[in-house]
Amino acid sequence: MTNTISVSGLRKRYGDVQAVDGVSFEVAEGEFFGILGPNGAGKTTTLEIVEGLREADEGEVELLGLKPWPRNAKLLPRIGVQLQATSFFERLTAREQLRTFGSLYGVPARKADEMLETVGLTEKADERVEKLSGGQAQRLSIACALVHDPELVFLDEPTAALDPQARRNLWDVLRAINTEGRTIVLTTHYMDEAEVLCDRVAIMDRGQILRLGPPAALVRGLDAPTRISVASGTLDAEDARRLTGVDEVTDDGVSLVVETRDPSSVVAALSAKDALDGVQIRGATLEDVFLELTGREYRA
Repeated sequence: MTNTISVSGLRKRYGDVQAVDGVSFEVAEGEFFGILGPNGAGKTTTLEIVEGLREADEGEVELLGLKPWPRNAKLLPRIGVQLQATSFFERLTAREQLRTFGSLYGVPARKADEMLETVGLTEKADERVEKLSGGQAQRLSIACALVHDPELVFLDEPTAALDPQARRNLWDVLRAINTEGRTIVLTTHYMDEAEVLCDRVAIMDRGQILRLGPPAALVRGLDAPTRISVASGTLDAEDARRLTGVDEVTDDGVSLVVETRDPSSVVAALSAKDALDGVQIRGATLEDVFLELTGREYRA
């Protein structure tokens, strides 16, 4: 499969801070690729270098077979970029905004208007951009990145600060875009988003890629227990600890949670004791992988 992006040995320093430290990865044509990491991990700097917005100190980048830096005019019609913060032209409607962006690439007004339907903004076409909700503004931002029909799309935290309904709606838009054959590179803080959308993810911290692969494969590679919870009072905590295969038991007065690496035995034992009231079974997730690699301490 052809690689749309090839990155090798990328480094970028700002004073004493090594923002990107030897990053290498490839993105295949048509792939939905995610870059995950805590604040300050180097995600945005990496993306800006790959997009050709920033010069690397060291390393090689190829985008669609071309070098993005120095700024390569041949690449501009072939890529779409949605930044963390998008500034729209004031006092323009959504339709006017999109037509203006499209005109920079010679896109006819009719085709620009069709993009409003793609992102579900047809009914808001004549609404001024400052009156759009957060989710609607994000969809318009993505429409502006797609209006010239790019082969490759970069999305930097596109669902940040959106409510759950707006996030899920935007996921549907992004799936549809990827299904059309476009390659998408996404940065996000939301692990569930990466699990749902991405074919592969790279987990970054302190300027380096710590782990790279399909989300399901990364989760399977984590030695983490399965958590089985039942309603508190269904079973005494001490009785639960005596069950075969139990690693740890906690009871917060709402749920009794059993951690185990032998879930089938524990579920069978709970069933035998008629203690499956409100049972929930949760395996490891990408969030567990992320925390295992990057730590649990808060970073501003």
